[in-house]
Amino acid sequence: MTNHTVETDFFLMEFSDNKQLQVLQGFLFLLIYLVSLTGNLLIIMLVTVDQCLHTPMYFFLKNLSFLDVCFISVTVPKLILSSLSHRSTISFQGCVCQVFFVISFVASEISILTAMSYDRYVAICHPLHYDAIMNRAVCVQMVAASWLFGSLFGGLYSYGTFSLSFCGSRKVPQFFCDVPSLMKISCSMMHVTIDITLIVGGMYGFLCLLSIVFSYVYIFITVLRMPLLQGRSKAFSTCMPHLIVVTTFSVTGATAYLKPVPDSPELLDFLLSVFYSVMPPSMNPVIYSLRNKEIKTSLWNFLWKLDHY
Repeated sequence: MTNHTVETDFFLMEFSDNKQLQVLQGFLFLLIYLVSLTGNLLIIMLVTVDQCLHTPMYFFLKNLSFLDVCFISVTVPKLILSSLSHRSTISFQGCVCQVFFVISFVASEISILTAMSYDRYVAICHPLHYDAIMNRAVCVQMVAASWLFGSLFGGLYSYGTFSLSFCGSRKVPQFFCDVPSLMKISCSMMHVTIDITLIVGGMYGFLCLLSIVFSYVYIFITVLRMPLLQGRSKAFSTCMPHLIVVTTFSVTGATAYLKPVPDSPELLDFLLSVFYSVMPPSMNPVIYSLRNKEIKTSLWNFLWKLDHY
């Protein structure tokens, strides 16, 4: 098949044709972006400077926050710029980069979340062996593996997607370039490469979620066997933020890749897109800050030191 793809611009979905609403949207997402950056960078800073937070759980949390900063920075700044400049175009190379980095960061994030669930499993179910199992080298290897798998899937997905032909409409039914939307506007009849990649990626995501479920099944069984109510409460308090984050990530991810791509996106489709691409990176710092006593204590100590500096 002759590839009719020409390296020209794609047109991204717009919230409204009204220029005033576009400007309002731009400033709204600028505010959301700055709040998300502030929250995630604050967690990174607290975990880095506070010696009490130099544990495997917070090491993974710091990497999760860094991934969230990267993930939201791939899509939202372009949306802000498009809204304020009233230009919804993105170059072919820019679209390739968005697909690569979005998939890379999403795949890395689910790997980090799996590592965090394993960390909680070892801490609660095998506390006497925790330091030996979750040593520094193991944690670094887990994080390195998550970045490696993320980059691998990012490369495979971007290669599979842009091996398709785009010879008709170049209007992407999404406010950033993602695989389902690009497949929707492709004129290729055969999607073998990307279909295989999607199957492999789906299996990887399913195995990660299955590992998380099994970890929490064993965690809940162990916690319910604890004789003291105080011990149960402490165990649940360390697990609940991670469980909420995993649930949010899974639900929004399922929304992204299981719902059909509409021919003519409407406001609801735009809001759903925002829900799964903006909500997790913005909410994760809030979830961990509100539910985690050690993070709150570290923050208050940091603010107290600033006040007395």
